[in-house]
Amino acid sequence: MDLSDEYRLRFFDEHGFSRKQCPSCESWFWTQDPDTELCGDPPCTEYSFIGSPITDESFDLSEMRERFLAFHDAEGHERVRPQPTVARWRDDIYLNIASIANYQPHVTSGNVPPPANPLAVSQPCIRLNDVDSVGRSGRHLTMFEMMGHHCFNYPDGHEFIRQGKAGDPDDFYFKERTVNLCHGLLESLGVDTDTVTYKENPWAGGGNAGPAFEVLTHGLEVSTLVFMQYEADPEGPIEVKGDPYAEMPLTIVDTGYGLERFVWASQGTPTIYESVFPQTVDVLTEHAGVDPREDPATADILAEHAKLSCMLEVDTGAKLGHLREQVADRLNERGFDIGPEELAERLAPLERIYAIADHTRCLAFMLGDGIVPSNVRAGYLARLLIRKSLRLMDEVAIDVPLYDVIETHLDELREDYDHLWRARDSIQSMIETEADKFDRTLERGRRLVRRELEAKAGNGLSTDRLVELYDSHGMPPEIVADVAEEAGVAIDLPDDFYRRVNQRHADADAAEIETGPEPPDLPETDRLYYDEATTRDFNATVLWVGEDPVDEGYGVILDQTGFYPEGGGQPADEGFLFAREEAIPVEDVQEWDGLVVHQVPEEIKVGESVRGQVDWGRRQALTRNHTATHIIGAAARSVLGDHVWQSGAQKGTERSRLDITHYQRLTEEEIREIETLANLIVLEGRPVEKTWVDRVTAEQNHGFRLYQGGVPDEEDIRVVRISEFDVQACGGTHVGSTGELGLVKIFGTERVQDGVERIEYAAGLAALTQVQQREDLLHDAADAFEVPIEDLPSTANRFFDEWKHYKKEAEQLRGELASHRLAEQLAEAEAVAGVRLVATRVDLALDDVVSAAGDLVDEDDVVAIVGGVDDGKAGIAVATSSNVDVDASDVVNAGGQALGGGGGGSPNMARAGGPQAENTDEAIEAARERARELLET
Repeated sequence: MDLSDEYRLRFFDEHGFSRKQCPSCESWFWTQDPDTELCGDPPCTEYSFIGSPITDESFDLSEMRERFLAFHDAEGHERVRPQPTVARWRDDIYLNIASIANYQPHVTSGNVPPPANPLAVSQPCIRLNDVDSVGRSGRHLTMFEMMGHHCFNYPDGHEFIRQGKAGDPDDFYFKERTVNLCHGLLESLGVDTDTVTYKENPWAGGGNAGPAFEVLTHGLEVSTLVFMQYEADPEGPIEVKGDPYAEMPLTIVDTGYGLERFVWASQGTPTIYESVFPQTVDVLTEHAGVDPREDPATADILAEHAKLSCMLEVDTGAKLGHLREQVADRLNERGFDIGPEELAERLAPLERIYAIADHTRCLAFMLGDGIVPSNVRAGYLARLLIRKSLRLMDEVAIDVPLYDVIETHLDELREDYDHLWRARDSIQSMIETEADKFDRTLERGRRLVRRELEAKAGNGLSTDRLVELYDSHGMPPEIVADVAEEAGVAIDLPDDFYRRVNQRHADADAAEIETGPEPPDLPETDRLYYDEATTRDFNATVLWVGEDPVDEGYGVILDQTGFYPEGGGQPADEGFLFAREEAIPVEDVQEWDGLVVHQVPEEIKVGESVRGQVDWGRRQALTRNHTATHIIGAAARSVLGDHVWQSGAQKGTERSRLDITHYQRLTEEEIREIETLANLIVLEGRPVEKTWVDRVTAEQNHGFRLYQGGVPDEEDIRVVRISEFDVQACGGTHVGSTGELGLVKIFGTERVQDGVERIEYAAGLAALTQVQQREDLLHDAADAFEVPIEDLPSTANRFFDEWKHYKKEAEQLRGELASHRLAEQLAEAEAVAGVRLVATRVDLALDDVVSAAGDLVDEDDVVAIVGGVDDGKAGIAVATSSNVDVDASDVVNAGGQALGGGGGGSPNMARAGGPQAENTDEAIEAARERARELLET
């Protein structure tokens, strides 16, 4: 479908714009300048603002951000605070990639009203798809702020308009005013509007689409104006980028203005990096001993390179060497005398410095917003940037801790993003932990690569294998190339390597949506446990009964219920429904689109009156443990840092568990601190308040910390607040006061995956039972040792020391006995071709088996085969005298195969092991036979 009519605006007619087609790329665009022929978008047009700023004055980030927001304040927009860079409210992406993402899917779907309408925001975003271009192109960033103004145009009669939650309909606007606002902003900054072009480029994504303008000036795209007015529809009459769409009732203005690009254009620096983080760039160039300002030729080359790089699509995966050649040719056309090798030599150190400056700012936001480095999800992306930064710093010989570089950003950002500064201790600890892990990874990885290259006998490694080595073993391709070079093997490194890695991990795994039968058309079930938490008996009427097609039994829907359905990690209530004077067990309770379904084994008739009775002991235990989950989570965050978020939870009657994000194993001291703080909150008897609050107000008051257990898709949310300690959105059952828990006991922790720690605990009587069971164990141990409990530690230590002493003596005796037996074996050895062949078994540790074999060949003309089993582990060693021409590794492999394993070593000493200890004698005999064959050959 031709969308050209969608771009014909009164604004363009009234301000003297004409529509033209670019002869270079054939795109359509709008311009006020009758002499403009090109669309203004690279590669059709090169940068003309470098060295020649386009605004009346120079701006830094804070000044330009405020200028944008103040402009829209005056134009009737309400400024709203940005959301975190971690998209916790989305299940399809890990990182916030655009300002409109703040409102997807809940607001854009029409389920939830926006926080203001119209609104303006400057949203920090992270995109790693161009990570390999950062530093090289002069313009790419991994982290940037998308300034945006948004308007949600609800149709007449929409419930949010009736309820006064959609803003004033008189303030709604769409394409005309959006373009007017953009043009007005540029004019207010002093931009010559004759240089501005509006390039037509339809947008589609996330199930929506619409016409869009790319706004360009002096070769730089400064903003994008998107008009969401279509939604995906297989039968839709409108085609956008090959897919069918239909008109959507809620039309949305989605604009994105690049804060960093505006600042760059206002300063005209050679690259965006000097404009965006000058302090960090200065620190890095000083440490690296690289400063282009001290070399005018390099500064000129850098400026020209930046102008040309926008023309060469450095982010498309083209070979960097080829791009260098093109840039060198064009530079020479402009009066320079430089080849691609010299160009690389001059620019590469600066490109690395720029990349470090960018990556460390991105890490400040990632870690400050709660990402914990790990090998999964968003944590993997953070680790990728940490390790890439460490490698780049090593390449330019910057010998300072990575955190010190991040801290320069934190210092620059503290006025605008003070939460990042407050998180600096956690950020430093995470960075130091990751640096240590990386050192160990490199040490292991180098050994792995050497072995793999040896096995390939001089052949290189494919790109897919390089990606796999990084993904599975953490080995950067540059380090792999260094190891390969030492081995005389050349490795071809792709210039877009990290983009390929990022593509594997950038998007969240979309959850499978299970479709089932449509629910009956009934009013939502009235949930009595919210109105009166102590409801254990209630009367109700049966509204619907259905047979369970999977399990034998029936689903029953009542008009009201006191039974809690499974959800939020809390199991369903159990109990009875009394009908016709019969007690029918309630075996399970589930939610079905606002309806509560009770699973029962017997049929109940629609219209019957029933009495429900909740198993109150079970409910109380679950309730205490659910509140304990909130308390332990908040206590862990208080003790460990703000990077702690709930990663999962499961409540039970006897024991529960909470998974939290954390970058290292919990220490006993930290566990004790968390447990102590939790019990202090319990002892203080703080009130636990449960209120229903509209979502916008809740988020404004408490932020996204609310959503520890996920983000509900409702306009009103239930907020559970433990006075001055914790606030969460939660639909579970909770006590009225923390004092009702009585006791909280942590009885175990474990690492369930990289970056996630599990805390197991109990509350109330279940906690007391756990304490008593542990006391029983202490009493049993004390009885076994026949000492008081208080003497257990010293007694156990004494017994352990004595055990080690006697074990050592026993090992010495075994060794002496083995030596005696080996001497006898040598004296009685079989002679084969003039060589004494000894094959025997001594059950010692494998190292001792190896030593025994070595001792036997101190004399000439001996082949020694010694096998043994120790602690269930089998091993075999083969040694040969220096004057015997038999390969020990050949012999030992015969024995290793019998053990179900393998081995190796030198021609005179080799060892093998395997899991099949029962075949030890067979392994020794197999090795003897192989040795005999070699001797007789």
